[in-house]
Amino acid sequence: MIHFKSCEWKNFLSTGSDPIKIQLDKSPTTLIVGQNGAGKSTLLDAMSFALFNKPHRDINKAQLINSINQKKTEVTVEFEIANQHFKIVRGIKPAKFEIWQNGNMINQASNARDYQKFLEQNILKLNHKSFHQVVVLGSSSFIPFMQLPAWSRRSVIEDLLDINIFSKMNTLLKERNTKIRDELVDINHQIDLLKTKITGQSKYIKDLQSLNQDQIDKKRDSIKVHKGTIKEAFEESRELGKNLETLLKDQQKKQNENLKQTSQLNSLDLNYNQKIKDLVEQARFYEENDHCPTCDQDVGPELKEKKIQIIQNTAKGVQQEKASLEKELKTLKKELQDISNKLNTLQQKQQKINSNNEKISVIQKEIDKIQKEINLLNSQTGDTGTAKKELKEFRTSKEEITEKKLEYVEERTYNEVIGEMLKDTGIKTKVIKQYLPVMNRLINQYLQILDFFVAFHLDENFNETIRSRHRDSFNYASFSEGEKQRIDLSLLFTWRQIAKLKNSAATNLLILDETFDSSLDHDGVDSLTKILDTLDSDSNTFIISHKGDVLENKFRSKIEFFKSKNFSKIR
Repeated sequence: MIHFKSCEWKNFLSTGSDPIKIQLDKSPTTLIVGQNGAGKSTLLDAMSFALFNKPHRDINKAQLINSINQKKTEVTVEFEIANQHFKIVRGIKPAKFEIWQNGNMINQASNARDYQKFLEQNILKLNHKSFHQVVVLGSSSFIPFMQLPAWSRRSVIEDLLDINIFSKMNTLLKERNTKIRDELVDINHQIDLLKTKITGQSKYIKDLQSLNQDQIDKKRDSIKVHKGTIKEAFEESRELGKNLETLLKDQQKKQNENLKQTSQLNSLDLNYNQKIKDLVEQARFYEENDHCPTCDQDVGPELKEKKIQIIQNTAKGVQQEKASLEKELKTLKKELQDISNKLNTLQQKQQKINSNNEKISVIQKEIDKIQKEINLLNSQTGDTGTAKKELKEFRTSKEEITEKKLEYVEERTYNEVIGEMLKDTGIKTKVIKQYLPVMNRLINQYLQILDFFVAFHLDENFNETIRSRHRDSFNYASFSEGEKQRIDLSLLFTWRQIAKLKNSAATNLLILDETFDSSLDHDGVDSLTKILDTLDSDSNTFIISHKGDVLENKFRSKIEFFKSKNFSKIR
């Protein structure tokens, strides 16, 4: 059982830096009154925020910070469980979340979510939804049990009966089955891979054993053919290469000498051309001039003719020499062409020799490749022992993995049976069926106390059947708001009884938010007051109401909220 001791808050909603602290176990019944906006319902938001990191009402966390001070929001809740004292401190600006046990702070988890999960599952054993079904009734944001969807109703009951452990077990079981499924996928892949290896290795051994000398002989015959080709190319190159280097050098020497001689004769030819040109110029001078510019004397016809004749005879001699030179040049050019032809023939032989050398190199590489293949075949032919050993290892591995697969399949089958038991239709339903008669009896008892005489019945799916005295059938939605509230109250007190019976979500704290201000008539108010008076001595009920003047004398103590300088205070 959770025994709430106190709740203290500051800079929270309308409360300023002066903290408000409420002793939760001081009085069996406490009336909380105040004007609208004074902060009466702040206790609900403070408790919800401290324990579950979310406000009770439908507002965001940022709105919880006091709008005037805008920082250092902090809520502290203290409670006891089995003689262990706990303190929860939660704040905003700066962010704070601390769990204290017997004066020592519990080491925080790696993140706030894990820390919160630890608080709910290991300490409170109560979640936000169940807290509001067992502790709170009547606030504007409260969703009554009968207005929850079917799955949410079931979740609340599972928390009360402390059977949500089966859901957690089922979740873990599903996670394990998922892991098994993944493992089986991996194992099947390994088995398929080993099957492929076994098939390949068996064929490999068979191929090794079927290899014969004919395959090697064929490769050796191929080598012989290649070697014959090399020999032919080598012989051809040797024949072509006889005196080739000497002949090349001789012809190149002759070519160089011819080119040198030709160059000299060309120079002489140019000189002859220049001489002839000069003689032509001299003859033209004497033909066109009668006065000598050198000696400044007149040149007579006889002298001119004599000079011209001398020039012509000289030119004739030069022409003859030039003709003889051109004849010699022609002979040299013919010799040069012969030399070029011979050099071309010799170079073709050299190219053929080079081609043969490349051919020999390629064939030799092919011979080396074939020889390696022969060596490999020879080694493989006698290496079946290693191959058979590997094949045995593959088969052994396959047997081991197959055995492991059978274990996983067996576990999965076992888990599927357990999973069926852990489903909502399994063990949990059986437990719920055992407690349903008790629940229905308590609900109807509380309905009678509240002067609402109907036969209320919840089935195992938590759908209601409601019959009047005349056996007319109704559902929750068909009743008035006052009648609905009587049902909600009956369910609330029933769940608290069940929680106490199971010691699951049992708590001393009960908060009724404006329950007396809503749809209950005068008789309903009196009936509810009687129920509160009959609660256990370890119960502490807080009634939040606007009707302080009417209800003040009905409860043991009173807390009044009021505003002072825009901040909530109590007295």
